Amino acid sequence: INADAELQASKKLAEAAQQMADTPAALQLRLLQTVVAVAAEKNSTLVLPFPVELLRFLEKAQQPLPERPEGG
Repeated sequence: INADAELQASKKLAEAAQQMADTPAALQLRLLQTVVAVAAEKNSTLVLPFPVELLRFLEKAQQPLPERPEGG
């Protein structure tokens, strides 16, 4: 009985993984759902990785744009 349940669970997980691979936004939405669920508990600490690329993007966004030459 346990082996049959494990087999069914693995098939469901494989289906879910395939759907998330086909739709990357689904994985992000699932992550946000998990964050909301964890944040609802008052006795837990949530640590999220922060992509370095996002930091670089924000850093570039704060830099002033180069000025255009007059008459161009």
